[in-house]
Amino acid sequence: MADRSTIEWTEATWNPTTGCDKISAGCDNCYALKLAKRLKAMGSSKYQKDGDPRTSGPGFGVTTHPGDLALPTRWREPRVVFVNSMSDLFHAKVPVSFVQEVFEVMASTPRHTYQVLTKRGSRLARLAHLLPWPSNVWMGVSVEDQRQLARVDYLREVPAAVRFISAEPLLGSIADINLEGISWVIAGGESGTAFRPVAAEWVREIRDRCLADNVAFFFKQWGGRTPKANGRLLDGRTWDEMPVKAFAHVAG
Repeated sequence: MADRSTIEWTEATWNPTTGCDKISAGCDNCYALKLAKRLKAMGSSKYQKDGDPRTSGPGFGVTTHPGDLALPTRWREPRVVFVNSMSDLFHAKVPVSFVQEVFEVMASTPRHTYQVLTKRGSRLARLAHLLPWPSNVWMGVSVEDQRQLARVDYLREVPAAVRFISAEPLLGSIADINLEGISWVIAGGESGTAFRPVAAEWVREIRDRCLADNVAFFFKQWGGRTPKANGRLLDGRTWDEMPVKAFAHVAG
């Protein structure tokens, strides 16, 4: 958990689960996997379970943390919260009952806005009818290239008040994306020593589709060896659109 976050499109993070497994190309250079290894070495109690070395790594075994469920209830001021920056809530190893508990906490704290992001759209769609969907829960899927567009179709089956797409790291053109029922798209290049460069045309394709379909567009970064290596300007300006005035200091 971090009471404040450096991620540009959120304000805080909350990790009631930790750990994950690689399932597609967007996972190849997972920042969370690398961070979990460091946290394990530092003795952090949340990162002591190892994952499968073929798909995960040290400190990154999927783990639920019931003791962290109540954390958002202690935050008195409204904030925008990224749920599970160090995991995927819809991983098969997260029990349905625990997913339900996380959603119940979100429903019980309407002062906050929650952003839930998954790569496991099929399980999300299967479980959606078992979950409450209050208006303060935004649901998103990661789409790094054309091969993952089916995740958006699964997302459209979910009765979330706001549905969004994270095209980060963007690894190829997704010009054919269907934005029906989608309120927000985040795009960004990869960062780190093994980063894969993003083509400007791929970003412009997404931006132009968002403009045509009246969908909020947020460009996070060009990426590089560090997240800020090449800045955030796209055609001379930043793109920081949000689907609604969700941030606490804006919404009031």
